[in-house]
Amino acid sequence: MSTSSLEKNGINFEKINQMESFNAFVKKKNKLLFTITAAFLTFYIFLPILAFTTVLQQDALGSITWVWLYSAALFIMTVVLCTVYGKIAAKLDREVQAILAEYEGGN
Repeated sequence: MSTSSLEKNGINFEKINQMESFNAFVKKKNKLLFTITAAFLTFYIFLPILAFTTVLQQDALGSITWVWLYSAALFIMTVVLCTVYGKIAAKLDREVQAILAEYEGGN
């Protein structure tokens, strides 16, 4: 690769990619995103699977079946995951700023 492809607008991406703090950040972020995505998809995939079995067809509260409660819980889970991610993303943004400051200090 030529230097021009690795450097754009005065930013040396190869140098950033070689920084230990950047690589640790990427691993941490990927672990978080894959964990949240796996939890989200697991709970959502189980709804159509369990909805057609007798597991969720049982009455839970009066004539309300478990499938309705499970479906409502999915909405709650979505809001909770989005809220948690929003709070964690703010911390990740601060880490990115620290990595950028480290990069700019090393130039």
